[in-house]
Amino acid sequence: MFYIKRNAQGEIVTLSKEPTHEGSESLASDSPEVLAFLAGQSGSSANFLASDLAFVRVVEDILAVLLEKGIISFTDLPIPAQQKVMERQSLRAKNDVGLLSDDDTI
Repeated sequence: MFYIKRNAQGEIVTLSKEPTHEGSESLASDSPEVLAFLAGQSGSSANFLASDLAFVRVVEDILAVLLEKGIISFTDLPIPAQQKVMERQSLRAKNDVGLLSDDDTI
């Protein structure tokens, strides 16, 4: 969880692990806005990056459903894709970040 301060255009200008008098709005650490800010992006490139990051979560959900239903097998994926999926699963487990739920917004 991060606490943020926005400018007049609604862009994140500061990010803090603790609430401050200037930044009391909170966002999840895996929020596309937070990730775009940390990547140093701004303006339309930040919006594009945030969209990509949010879409990655959708793709992860789709892959999970396909695997769960037996439509595809994990071994059907190319080895580099398998490695990336396992890396993401490990990161999510370490950071206690689940896949999208009905409460998430994209």
